[in-house]
Amino acid sequence: MVWGLPFFFGPSLLILLPAVALAVYAQWRIRSTYARYARVESSRGITAGSTAARILQDAGVQNVEIGLAGRRLSDHYDPRRKRLRLSAPDSASLAAVGVAAHEAGHAIQHAQAYAPLALRSAIVPMANFGSQLAFPLFLIGVFSRYQPLITAGIALFSVAVLFTLITLPVEFDASRRAVGALREAALVSEEELGAIKEVLFAAALTYVAAAAMAALQLVMLLSVGRRR
Repeated sequence: MVWGLPFFFGPSLLILLPAVALAVYAQWRIRSTYARYARVESSRGITAGSTAARILQDAGVQNVEIGLAGRRLSDHYDPRRKRLRLSAPDSASLAAVGVAAHEAGHAIQHAQAYAPLALRSAIVPMANFGSQLAFPLFLIGVFSRYQPLITAGIALFSVAVLFTLITLPVEFDASRRAVGALREAALVSEEELGAIKEVLFAAALTYVAAAAMAALQLVMLLSVGRRR
């Protein structure tokens, strides 16, 4: 989305440089950290799938289907279908166990009606709609010098920015729940828990980078819209 912007945005694109640098670092950090701990197995020998099932059982969460995700690092929880998908459910690596615990944390959030998760789910359609139409409307407005379209583009993109900001407490809370559940059930040792925290922190950085990029893009749109 950023690189397709026309050159007339000019110096305003420099606003995005800090977010771009953070995004590159976040991607490197999650890939390198996950790869490192994907080679280290839990001393308890529990698999990622079993970890998620145990955490959900201890939390009294039922009717969540645990299955296989399509590709590496595509682990997710779908609150609409109550499906928890893991990219390596049969792996006992600390990376896989940590990610599984995190996704189980999302399932617990859903079961307990965690407000930020409910809000994020509610604005998903509008956020998707806004992220797709915001820039076309904004550009048409700039080219035609029609202020209502510029304003509409900025307003739609603001919803997408709101989505990324709401995602932050949702993800941090899921990781907090994951660490607490792993410790309480003694599924890993304290030393291994430190490694899992590294994995979860690296994953959280990608969401921070996404929020920073979205926020700075909004600043850029406001800056260009004001000048035009």
